[in-house]
Amino acid sequence: MHVATLHYFQTTARCGNITSAAKLLGVQQPSLSVALRRLETELDTTLLQRERAGVTLTSTGKEFLHYVTEALTLLDLAKQRIDGLEHDEVGSFVLGCPNAMGAYFLPPFFTEFLPAAPQVALSLWAGPSQAVQQAVLNRDIHFGLIANPVLHPDLVLVKLFYDATDIFVARPRQHDERVGPQPIDWEDACTRLRVGPLVYVSYTSRAAELLTRLGEVQLLPARQLACGDVALAKSLAKAGIGVAILPRRIAADDQEGTLQRLHHALPYLPDVIYLAYRADLHRTRATIRLKDALVEHGRCLGSDTESQQIEQEITTGHAPR
Repeated sequence: MHVATLHYFQTTARCGNITSAAKLLGVQQPSLSVALRRLETELDTTLLQRERAGVTLTSTGKEFLHYVTEALTLLDLAKQRIDGLEHDEVGSFVLGCPNAMGAYFLPPFFTEFLPAAPQVALSLWAGPSQAVQQAVLNRDIHFGLIANPVLHPDLVLVKLFYDATDIFVARPRQHDERVGPQPIDWEDACTRLRVGPLVYVSYTSRAAELLTRLGEVQLLPARQLACGDVALAKSLAKAGIGVAILPRRIAADDQEGTLQRLHHALPYLPDVIYLAYRADLHRTRATIRLKDALVEHGRCLGSDTESQQIEQEITTGHAPR
């Protein structure tokens, strides 16, 4: 049953005359008559009572016209909706990212993007970077912010900015709050690290790598405190509970400035943050607008001093890899 045939039937029923309907539809009268006969054969009923003066609807014809009108109206609405999705900035998307990364990335992004794209609806999906990447591959989410992704042929990965997994400690309280964090000397840093406890997030591969690096230089503390949340690890470090393995941007995302790097000579691991989406993602106008906005915001972060310093360390080979 073709949509064109439904239009033929609807127009004929409204005109009450096959000749008039054929002229209105721009088809030959014999062709219209054949199409209507085929429709009746397909439905195994008589829809139109043919008379000298024209046609009238049978009881089944009246019932069928009701549903045809509803169906064609829904199709018109669907066409309008699809046209809007393709050509207007309209759509619903799911954005995935680790909670801790979202804490510093999303607030300024939403502040600019949401008022500028009022017809784009966003929902969030949270999880570790590996889970975010898999969710993109599974089509559970449209876009993902990922640290150190694994290359995959079905993914487009757009590099945004740099971060680093490092070791942090609570900054000593200063009598003069205008005084910045005072550097910790090497021996004191090593002592603090050996005494511990060393707080880290157990599910992150970067924490495991850094533990291995510390072991290689005989600085792995006997007391370790594994937890399942970056925000909790950060809170423990701020409270003075030992030292903590944290991404630099997360440690720095604190208006009080209560954390500082334990020592610049200690091992740390550079991280690269990417925007990920499937290569076959349907590129509507809203999709492109959201993707471009995420990339622009991420690359603004990539232009800051921290990101440029880490990039320089990576390219010159002065950072552990």
